Amino acid sequence: MRQAIRHLNVRARARGLFEFTSEVAVFVRDTSIDTGILTLFCRHTSASLLIQENADPSVQRDIERHFALLAPEDSERYEHDTEGPDDMPAHLRTALTQVQLSIPVEHGRMTLGTWQGIYLFEHRARPQERDIVLHLIGE
Repeated sequence: MRQAIRHLNVRARARGLFEFTSEVAVFVRDTSIDTGILTLFCRHTSASLLIQENADPSVQRDIERHFALLAPEDSERYEHDTEGPDDMPAHLRTALTQVQLSIPVEHGRMTLGTWQGIYLFEHRARPQERDIVLHLIGE
């Protein structure tokens, strides 16, 4: 059994979904691990990870609009606002999604479906650089 680990910095220009599937695919290819399990972990409490459709950008826009309704910016609604009005809504959106993904690797490639991509879901309004840990274990 072999393992490989890498930190990947994903830059988000603003709130929204930012695909980084190709960067993860390069990591998997470079490990030369044929069969295994890939774990991705976002080391932040105001951003999350999603596997989502990457063919039609309206999917990402609809997801963003839905989360804006679920956890809106509203200073009357939240006590926690240490870093501004988008602070607590960002934490809520992360709580409703996930900070970790697991993806099987087969024949040296992620087993994503045809229209699936890996996304950083940035919940803060300002530009951010997020640290994503990639860990692949297999043979």
